[in-house]
Amino acid sequence: MGIFSRFSDIVNSNINSLLDKAEDPEKMVRLIIQEMEDTLVEVRSTSARLLAEKKEFERRQTRLQQEVKDWEDKAELALSKAREDLARAALVEKQQAEQAVRQLQDEQQRIDDSLGKMNDEIAQLQEKLADAKARQKAIVMRQRAASSRLEVKKQVDSSKVDDAMYRFERYESKIDDLEAQVDAYDLGKKSLRDEFAELENEGKVEDELSALKARMKSNKSE
Repeated sequence: MGIFSRFSDIVNSNINSLLDKAEDPEKMVRLIIQEMEDTLVEVRSTSARLLAEKKEFERRQTRLQQEVKDWEDKAELALSKAREDLARAALVEKQQAEQAVRQLQDEQQRIDDSLGKMNDEIAQLQEKLADAKARQKAIVMRQRAASSRLEVKKQVDSSKVDDAMYRFERYESKIDDLEAQVDAYDLGKKSLRDEFAELENEGKVEDELSALKARMKSNKSE
């Protein structure tokens, strides 16, 4: 594939479409970037060669234009010496030099047109290259995030987590059994605090009983 046809294909390509069809978007972006960068190197090299050719044409054109003037001066000199044959020959040489100048001008125009087109396409390619590089960073981040989420999801949904939770629940059950055994062992035993609390409660009951007897006795006497 020629440099210009490949260059045009890349410039006119739709990066979104390429990425949508790609099985590995990150790899596709890397390939696109590499292709763009390689093409830019080739195009800039071609542009430098055309510029060198243009300068060479300009130098040749300057020399030919001077040659045109020199042959015209020679023709005038020949006529001043009554040498029409030499004047005629000088004018023929002058016409040939003028024709060569026109050909060089046409070549220069062709080079100018090519350089103008290449500069426009280079600008477009650089814009797409910047876009592709930005997409590359976003795609890499998205892929890494998705891979991390997938690994977490696999761990959460794996039987290992279920087994761990089962072992954890069994451990909790054993602790419950131990605590129940401790409670059963202490059942029926009174602490010093419990005995004093019972004494206080007994005193309250006796006080309420005495108050109740007094009220009842007072009611009968009335």
